[in-house]
Amino acid sequence: MSLLLAIDQGTTGSTSLLIDAKTLKVIDKEKVDYRQIYPKPAWVEHDLEDIWNSVATSITTVLKRQNVDAKNIQAIGITNQRETTCAYDKKGKPLHHASVWQDRRTASWCDEHRSNYESKCRKKTGLPLDPYFSGTKMRWLLDHVPSVKVAAERKDLCLSTVDSFLLYRLSSGKSFATEASNASRTMLMNLETFNWDSDLLNFFGIDKSFLPEIKESFTNFGETKGCEFLPDGIPVLSILGDQQAALFGQACINVGDLKCTYGTGAFLLLNIGEKIVHSQTGLLTTAAYSFRGHKVYALEGSAYIAGAAVQWLRDNLQSIKSAPEVAELAKGVKDLSQMEHVLFMPFFTGIGTPYWNSNAKAAIVGLTRDTDNRHIARACLEGIALSVNDSVSSFKKDFTQLNDIRVDGGAASNDLLMQIQSNFSQKTILRPQVTDTTAFGVAIGCLVGKGEISIEDMGKFWKLDREFKLEKDAYYAKKKDLWDSTIKRLYL
Repeated sequence: MSLLLAIDQGTTGSTSLLIDAKTLKVIDKEKVDYRQIYPKPAWVEHDLEDIWNSVATSITTVLKRQNVDAKNIQAIGITNQRETTCAYDKKGKPLHHASVWQDRRTASWCDEHRSNYESKCRKKTGLPLDPYFSGTKMRWLLDHVPSVKVAAERKDLCLSTVDSFLLYRLSSGKSFATEASNASRTMLMNLETFNWDSDLLNFFGIDKSFLPEIKESFTNFGETKGCEFLPDGIPVLSILGDQQAALFGQACINVGDLKCTYGTGAFLLLNIGEKIVHSQTGLLTTAAYSFRGHKVYALEGSAYIAGAAVQWLRDNLQSIKSAPEVAELAKGVKDLSQMEHVLFMPFFTGIGTPYWNSNAKAAIVGLTRDTDNRHIARACLEGIALSVNDSVSSFKKDFTQLNDIRVDGGAASNDLLMQIQSNFSQKTILRPQVTDTTAFGVAIGCLVGKGEISIEDMGKFWKLDREFKLEKDAYYAKKKDLWDSTIKRLYL
């Protein structure tokens, strides 16, 4: 059997999927979680060795369980948490914990440099100056970590996103590369050229020699070498940041196609084609993918907290024992009039689109004596949907063409949440049969990289599971108005 291996390196764990290269059916998958490190409030780190070991273990486990010879793997695709920033030497040894995309430690640096950045750099990157993105994290590592400083002085430093670190390790240091969907999240890549930009590098004080080469998204990035768990010579043919991989896996290849991925956070990407559109409403402009000279762009909306809000109910309030239980608990609210003033503001790590308030904190407001766990569970789901809808509202203002919303990620299996999302956003929600769309996207990307299929063939592989259509109810419009006014009152 000819196989494809998709490595999905996520925020809380690494998943490896074995996929039949001919039928594109998922044969098996294995996820290995790893620890989250919180040195200080608003600081979030990962140990790069934890990440590497989770990838190795997930691959080893799935191969062993299926009794598969790894020599049957034709190609590898990598998708990854994007802005998380890695520092390692040229032997591949980590010099510090990775600074995770959720990490807010550079907020004060951003505040100090924002006016200068906005005037010089915003148009080139499509991004606001925010701790979310990699450039500020790289600057912090160079300023505050002695081992990184020494490596920089010795020209023995690699600074990258997680995709490049995995590629470097898989190839025993032979391949140090990335591609545009990841590079565009660093604030160091010029959106027009898809190359590192000298003005941006100067602004952040980053030496270009520390950064990986930017390649097209579907190409030969290198081959495995010296891995204990994989034979030498397997090509890595596809790399995409997780949200762009989901866009591709959702077959959003036409202008106006839109997807939302519900994971730890919720991220929406809208395919805007080969012309750059600069948002007037707080959206990000980013690279979607590149292939054979074509540069495809997307507008992106970000909600930092989605599934993590449900985890908070489970772990902190202990109102549910497992995440799927939140839907049944929320369904206990039979009369929506009891919910008219209850809002769950899931801003545990700040607000993303469209407000970009790094200092925002979460809140539950509008409680009365009869509020109980059912109402809080329902408000939690509504808070996720309303956060997502803020991005949808911005899309509607910035771009005339907006198709139905294709959804994926763990929380996309929550029927109640999907219906609530349709009602708030006034769009039909389409859930595919394959919800591992990030991994599916880079797996198919391998076939594009091999030249076996074209990008236009993507639509053939997308299959509908269920659609959720708008239910007209005045409750949702009133609740959205309350949401908007509360954000203005508390956070702006």
